Amino acid sequence: MGVDALPQATPVLQVDGLVKRFGGLVAVDRVSLEVNAGEVVGLLGDNGAGKSTLIKMISGVYAPDEGTIWFDGQPVPTTSPREARDAGIETIYQDLALAENMNAGDNIFMGREPTHRHLGLFRFVDRKQMALESAHILDRLDIRLPAPQEKIRNLSGGQRQAVAIARAIYWNAKLVIMDEPTAALGVLEQRKVYELVRALKSQGVPVIIISHNLADIFAVADRIIVMRRGRKVGDLQATQTRPEEIVSLMVGADEVEALPPAITN
Repeated sequence: MGVDALPQATPVLQVDGLVKRFGGLVAVDRVSLEVNAGEVVGLLGDNGAGKSTLIKMISGVYAPDEGTIWFDGQPVPTTSPREARDAGIETIYQDLALAENMNAGDNIFMGREPTHRHLGLFRFVDRKQMALESAHILDRLDIRLPAPQEKIRNLSGGQRQAVAIARAIYWNAKLVIMDEPTAALGVLEQRKVYELVRALKSQGVPVIIISHNLADIFAVADRIIVMRRGRKVGDLQATQTRPEEIVSLMVGADEVEALPPAITN
């Protein structure tokens, strides 16, 4: 007797045939991909491969010339970064977009500060709620800062990255995109970023990581997508490929030698 197939879960993100042109240049050429709940996807490619343009379409910075973006099973016209954030797509760029003269709590709530009414007439920023809520989300992600009121400019690169991640998660991100998250970080701080990515994964939040660092990708990714000259040229399970194969796809080797699966400890 036959057994009915189990229903497949709907991908959190589904991109179908995205195209982006800048004049006569086709920056992204008919790219399709999926990202599932709790999945970490590495997005790799050399400079000019189109990965940043692809991410900017997903995050609402650019409107695609062709193709569709589906998020949570619904087509979404992410025509602005604000619309993308409201849908649950949070992008953490290299500059982190943090205000260095403010503390972690101020940055987590920046632009979305809670208020309370005083004497029934005037509204004031509710800094007590901001402090309590920011402490809660930092504790949830096991992020330790020198002091709650410490200014961002006094934090290390890894601590700043952690605050940016905490901000994304507090606002109920359903997908986190990280652009070169370990650039200019030391080894210990890189490990902390890896831990935070794994924490997001354990909570069912998918992550897309853009990086030139293969060690970053192989440390945390479940799947690796490779782009070259605007096209997707590889979509591989991380445990079934090796850095040499990824590099061959990135540089455009005519033939990629079949390699055995990587040995994992």
